[in-house]
Amino acid sequence: MAKVPQFREVTGDGEIRLNLHPGQTRVWRSAARFTSMQAGAQGGKTCFGPVWLHREMDEKGIGDYLTATATFPLLRMKMLPELRYEFETLFKWGEWKAAEKLMESHERHHGAPAQRIIVGSATNPESLASGTLQAAWLDEVGQHQFKRDAWVEVQRGLALAQGRAFMSTTLYEFGWYKLEIYDRWKAGDPDYEVVQFDSIMNPAFPVAEYKRAKETLPRWKFNLMYRGIFEKPAGMIYDAFDEAICCIPRFNLPKEWPRYVGHDFGPNNTAAVWYAQDPVTGFLYVYRAYLAGGLSAYDHAQKFKAMSQGETIVKRVGGAHAEDGWREAFMAAGWPISEPRQREVEVGINTVYGWHKRNGLFVFNDVKPYLDEKLSYSRKLDDMYQPTAEIDNKSRFHLMDCERYLLSDFGPERLVGMAELVPVHRNWSEDERVGRRRPLRERMRRGTW
Repeated sequence: MAKVPQFREVTGDGEIRLNLHPGQTRVWRSAARFTSMQAGAQGGKTCFGPVWLHREMDEKGIGDYLTATATFPLLRMKMLPELRYEFETLFKWGEWKAAEKLMESHERHHGAPAQRIIVGSATNPESLASGTLQAAWLDEVGQHQFKRDAWVEVQRGLALAQGRAFMSTTLYEFGWYKLEIYDRWKAGDPDYEVVQFDSIMNPAFPVAEYKRAKETLPRWKFNLMYRGIFEKPAGMIYDAFDEAICCIPRFNLPKEWPRYVGHDFGPNNTAAVWYAQDPVTGFLYVYRAYLAGGLSAYDHAQKFKAMSQGETIVKRVGGAHAEDGWREAFMAAGWPISEPRQREVEVGINTVYGWHKRNGLFVFNDVKPYLDEKLSYSRKLDDMYQPTAEIDNKSRFHLMDCERYLLSDFGPERLVGMAELVPVHRNWSEDERVGRRRPLRERMRRGTW
């Protein structure tokens, strides 16, 4: 068997040689501001991160740099050893300061370290808000523990220097990463580039192991874990949600359209989702989402009023049966919320699923928190990768609770045949709008709607 070259090799004259495979080479050559290595397990992602970051540090010079991964256990197990090998062992650049969770260069500038590498975990996004950053390496951004808020904080840190970010990940679920990175790249945004490759692009990965995984795993699991290809996983609750049809650009909603708001209560995660309904087609449009904590019901209500100014709010629905106290507090604040008609979680989920099955619920593509929850709302899987009845990490999905509370008040019997209708959400002329709606009006006159 031929010897597989090491990723880094120290030559006889002390030089360090990189042996990049084709996938790594594409990332190395990428000029995009935000580049992602989306690859199969053991494809050579984490070992590449310190090398990419080191090049950015050579080019950018003095300042702070960031590395972050999904969780601290992952940091200790994968990212930190690679960082220390690159910057301490190979290049003698500096040293790891465990108490401060950062690496400091030996080189000094005005008495302080010339460069620092701040090391953090995305489970605590606030820890990544660290002033001005020159560049960032983010590992395992596809895990659900890597929160969208963490990506927002990283972009804020990079803004002043217009720094670059490199992301490396195996795929685990649909969520913010797909919306914010992959979909932007697919749409042609020049700031983004995604490099996808299979595990066996890494010459050190055994082909026999790749074939074994292909033969023994469900296709969706194999594509996510060993190919870096998005495929809806088993257990995804709203797998009927068709992004290609129902995730749409924002347009000006007619003022006369009635509006509805779904609510979920809690001291740390008070949530709300706003819907507008086309009175002709019956289609619903998600146009606003809210998720905040640390405020009183009165303060939340004042925010809701300000956001909804000029809108005709027909109904507000939310909260569990036992949460009358919250509803009374919002009533006193001038924002009345009614109790949901349906108490059962699964019945509410089935109602929402029906809307998606008929392609009757559209979402503006800039309502990111809602879409993040929608695409990652899943059931736990058993040992055979089959969905169970239990919702995975249920307490995370406050906006999905808002939705099922509200839509349980909509009678599905009036929505039969909705999949045959054409949504009026493009920039059509009035003649086009009338022409597309005429079949619906004819059906209404015949009593078939």
